[in-house]
Amino acid sequence: MNQIDLQGRTAIVTGGAQGIGRAVAERFAASGAHVAIWDLDGELAAKTAAEIGGTATGLGIDVTDAQAVKAAADALEAGQGSVDILVTSAGIAGANLKTWDYPLEEWARVMKLNVDGTLHCCIALTKSLGKELATQDIAVNCITPAAARTRIFDQMTEEHIGYMLAKIPRGRFLLPEEVASMVAFLASAENSFTTGGVFDLSGGRATY
Repeated sequence: MNQIDLQGRTAIVTGGAQGIGRAVAERFAASGAHVAIWDLDGELAAKTAAEIGGTATGLGIDVTDAQAVKAAADALEAGQGSVDILVTSAGIAGANLKTWDYPLEEWARVMKLNVDGTLHCCIALTKSLGKELATQDIAVNCITPAAARTRIFDQMTEEHIGYMLAKIPRGRFLLPEEVASMVAFLASAENSFTTGGVFDLSGGRATY
């Protein structure tokens, strides 16, 4: 594993209790960062933080609640002095249904977590923030990952899982650790110039 220097940095990882978020949290902690894991499942977040060890902390946060997000961020900043890195990994797949059969309440649930939740944490999206913060030595980038075999697969049918795998030229699913490697680089001083960028982790087919 290449060494990434995140010593003295404070990072928030939403959805960090399991899957890709956990892999990122582990890689950040191994790189010297203080990691704050925010997850809807507060008990699992605390358990994951304890397993990662060091200064990692876990907190139950519903990222669809803008006021709760702001309060948690303010408390973390007060305790650590600054928040240097934000990884918005919280998300759900939603039901696997045809568009015309998709329940509106399920659509609203997916959008509230995957879109509103990201907005609540960073108050803009990649291209906007990348340009707005470009002169302030703050990088804002995103990744476009293929599917990774995490607990989010529990929300999918085997038929749909097979369909996703067939679309990946690499012939396998993405590993959470592979995401963590790229995210750790993007969050480090090694990425000193690129901002507002989209980094492909699709295994050869950037359609995600």
